[in-house]
Amino acid sequence: MPAVSTQPSPHSSSQLSFDELGTPLRDTTFVVFDLETTGGRAGEDAITEIGAVKVRGGRVLGTFSTLVDPERGIPPQVVALTGITQLMVTGAPPLARVLPAFLEFAAGAVLVAHNSGFDVSFLKAACERHGYAWPRPTVVCTVKLARRVLSREEAPSCRLSALAELFGVGPTPNHRALVDAQATVEVLHRLLERVGSVGVHSLEELVAYLPEVTPAQRRKRSLAAHLPAAPGVYLFRGPSEEVLYVGTASDLRRRVRQYFTAAEGRKRLREMVALAVRVDAITCAHPLEAEVRELRLLTAHKPAYNRRSKNQNGWWWLALTDEPFPRLSLVRTPRDGAIGPFRSRRLAEAASDALLDAVPLRACSQRIPARAPKGTPCALHELGRCKAPCAGKQSVAEYAPAVASLRALVAGEDTAPLRAVAAHLEVLAGAERFEDAAAHRDRVAGLVRVLDRGQRLAGLAALPELVAARPDGAGGWEFAVVRHGRLASAGVAPRGVRPMPVVDELVAAAETVLPGEGPLRGAPPEEASVVLRWLDRPGTRLVRCERPWTSPAHAAGAWRAWVERAEAGRDQYAEWGH
Repeated sequence: MPAVSTQPSPHSSSQLSFDELGTPLRDTTFVVFDLETTGGRAGEDAITEIGAVKVRGGRVLGTFSTLVDPERGIPPQVVALTGITQLMVTGAPPLARVLPAFLEFAAGAVLVAHNSGFDVSFLKAACERHGYAWPRPTVVCTVKLARRVLSREEAPSCRLSALAELFGVGPTPNHRALVDAQATVEVLHRLLERVGSVGVHSLEELVAYLPEVTPAQRRKRSLAAHLPAAPGVYLFRGPSEEVLYVGTASDLRRRVRQYFTAAEGRKRLREMVALAVRVDAITCAHPLEAEVRELRLLTAHKPAYNRRSKNQNGWWWLALTDEPFPRLSLVRTPRDGAIGPFRSRRLAEAASDALLDAVPLRACSQRIPARAPKGTPCALHELGRCKAPCAGKQSVAEYAPAVASLRALVAGEDTAPLRAVAAHLEVLAGAERFEDAAAHRDRVAGLVRVLDRGQRLAGLAALPELVAARPDGAGGWEFAVVRHGRLASAGVAPRGVRPMPVVDELVAAAETVLPGEGPLRGAPPEEASVVLRWLDRPGTRLVRCERPWTSPAHAAGAWRAWVERAEAGRDQYAEWGH
């Protein structure tokens, strides 16, 4: 595993004293890092070594260093450059183990790298490959900073070795990750000494000092001056009071100020900043309240520059039609017993195919009356493409068990259909029909995930009231009052404040939520999902619940291990369905 140290480095030096403006550089935590790789293509090559140094105020807080098994060969020219051989990485931890440790080490810090575009591109690709959300940290590139600070005459080359020689610092860069990161720390400190003399004393000013920021973008920094350093939601407004963009932040002032610096590189948001004339803010008790308020504001205003969650009604559901021979139909407004929610029509159709594999429902859209003769075929049956027994072979009474089986599956009363499709998957694999088996596996895994999520959301939405608490990390508590899947009230009890009187006040002041129709009792799916994620986080405690929060005895959650096994590409499926 990575070697992580918290001992000071002999090469650390003291930064200058900076004025108290924005986030002072002396109070900013930097993680200066370097990667060694098998090549220069982030999407195709692999990381072989990570080295990082965490510094604040000129003091080294810790180091992170590890070789990484690239799980592929290292080209000879790379071995010659770095000295990292195949033998050295044999037995080293793979990136799947190293990446979360590094992300934790760097959490909340400003990332610094020499030619940061290269190193950050590999980290982003690694996060995407291993299922981690890129945390979007502020990134400082010492190459760009050097080009801004140093003249061409003083520094003809901005290579790390050239800058280390210019400033007379050690250690000497040698294409090994930790040594190069330590050299970059010293170069960063020398560059920060230079920018201090021209009035750059805060992180925001440092980022704004880089050449990518336009003068107009810098001038609008005053729009954030009135914002509190508290969690909440911010709204950028245009010249006609229209809401251009909505976002959340743990520190409103700091986050909004980043839009007026080089930290904001997205073209569409720079365009938004150019249009903005005011920034409004709503302070929130804690991040859950901020996230829920953001969703509600996005739905209310549909800001032009937000790409996500503009319409919480844009979900799809699968429901049985109301007819003698029911079939699955895609609907926007769910009723009790509907399956979902699905973000896209494509995902809903894939789940429908999986359900038709599991339950013998008819697939055509022809409406067949209850008194139709048993020999009356559906349209697909006549064409020879009927996927399941239909009215052409069955009466209404004979068709009823298939409908009952689906309803029992959705309600969490019976998983027999899942066991049947799992057995069929093993048959396909045994017959060496691997492509068919893979497609079948993906459909079934997707179906299980949707059923599991829908059942858990439905269980939460069924609760008239639930009060939960999470530690705030400073000896206090964050509280949420949830009613029928919606956040009805939120508050905090700081350290030293008795929590239960706060809970009583939050419950008394909570929003009244009347349950609606459908599996989620009218709760917006995205809001219910956000609340459920918060409740699922380790450390959350249930303070009170009006009635027990339960899951069905045969819920799809029992198949999570099966899904993990299936998605790992293994072919031992049937045993996990029991």
